[in-house]
This record gives sequence, structure tokens and C-alpha cells, in this order.
Amino acid sequence: MAVTFRRMGRGCGWTALRPPRTVVPGSVMAIGRDLPHDLFTFVIELGLGIEHGFWGCVAEGATFKTIGRKRTPQGKEVIKRHLAELDEAEWRVNEIYFAWRAGEPTPLDRELDALLARWRALPDGGELTVEWPAEHRRSVRTWTSG
Repeated sequence: MAVTFRRMGRGCGWTALRPPRTVVPGSVMAIGRDLPHDLFTFVIELGLGIEHGFWGCVAEGATFKTIGRKRTPQGKEVIKRHLAELDEAEWRVNEIYFAWRAGEPTPLDRELDALLARWRALPDGGELTVEWPAEHRRSVRTWTSG
């Protein structure tokens, strides 16, 4: 699944393309000078090998209230099936993120620092695309910007 984050002034929006051709319109969020919430969640879940956090569930077809798709019975079922994992993923993501923002060492400092630099370098309207692998493994993927 390819997820494109778009810088929009002091905000950010994203769109995911889930194979084979399903477009998932994401939420719009304020960012200031920091990483967008959904982007740091992506890099942390991927980096920690979390299979069924927010992004793994989106890749599996979850339809959350916060994204721009109609909620479906199948999408709700994905969330229900992975609710405990979603809760744990949120806790783990927040633990890493807030430690990183406080300058405490984390296993993902290098990835978060590099991504923050790339995000800040994007012009208004610029895009950063990340890939959620079909077979999720414990490794951080390469980031591309367009």
C-alpha cells in the first residue's frame, strides 16, 4: 500500500492506494513544524514491526471513523478483530514518539530525524510517499518524495 502525505501550509493530508486499485482518502491534520501524527505513526509502526496497528489495519481494509471512507461491515470487522493490537500499537507509538520529541534515545531516532528533515524540506503542496509492505517485516522501508 502506497501512502502519499501532502504538505498543505500548516497542515497535512494523506491518501492511500491499497492494491489493486482502492483509494483510501485520509484525514487532514494540523502540523506546525513537527511530523504529522499519521506519518510518525506510520514510521514507528513499520519500524517496530507492528502488523495490526492503524496502518496495518488500513492495509487490511479497516474503515475508521477518522478517514474519508464510508464505514463498512468488513472494515469494522477488521478493527474489531485487531482491537487489542490497535490499543497496544497506539501505546507503543506514543511511547517512542514522546521519548524522541523529548530527546531521549529510541530505537527509531535515525528514521524519525531523517523523516522530520525531509518533511520540513517539502514545499507547500509537496508530497512524501511511503510504502506499507504487503508482507510486513521488522525493518524500516525507504522513503521517497515526489
